[in-house]
Amino acid sequence: MKYFLDSAKMDEIKEAYSTFGIDGVTTNPRHIQASGKPFLTAIQDIADWIKEEGLEGIDKFPVSVEINPHIEDAETMISEAKKISAICKNFAIKIPATEAGVAAARALEKEGIRTNVTLVFSPAQAILPAKNGSLFVSPFIGWKEANGEDCRQYIKDIVDIYKNYGFYGKTQIICAAVRTPKQFVDCAVAGADIVTAGLAVYKDSMKHAYTRQGIETFQDAWDHTAGN
Repeated sequence: MKYFLDSAKMDEIKEAYSTFGIDGVTTNPRHIQASGKPFLTAIQDIADWIKEEGLEGIDKFPVSVEINPHIEDAETMISEAKKISAICKNFAIKIPATEAGVAAARALEKEGIRTNVTLVFSPAQAILPAKNGSLFVSPFIGWKEANGEDCRQYIKDIVDIYKNYGFYGKTQIICAAVRTPKQFVDCAVAGADIVTAGLAVYKDSMKHAYTRQGIETFQDAWDHTAGN
């Protein structure tokens, strides 16, 4: 399973890459806002860093970039996607899981512009993006579980559907809005290709009280060993 970082902040991207070896980045308008930069500046900074690190190519380090969410017709979505994708060949264009979004993603994929169909909240919404060849589909986890839903079966159903029809691995499943280390595990057990989460979730996933207890126990033993 691949790990993507949910962020548009360059300091977080650099830390997550150097520490956790993240495999890609996902952004959305909220992440761009949190970066404190204008949209084009924020995504250009990511593109520049990719070049500096020698990660050029969507197969090496994909970055999902969302089009203007006010756009609701396929034709304008396609036009905006072409402008954004021209900035960096690592960019996968995030398109909403709507009728117009699916039409736009289908057309873009035919032109070689890779897409990430996002804001998926049901297995039914995940089928057409795969049928039409989108590179990624992003079923959301955190929002659903915050409203009392258990998402383990939801993700497993998408994985099983993709395996049934040969979509699995061709359209990669990004479990999005992951908020806890437990959700990492749930997605991994279900067979999702990717999880994307904020830096704090990655840090939390490496914490355990017994690990800290063990370190302290061994530190004490080390300090009381003759010759140390």
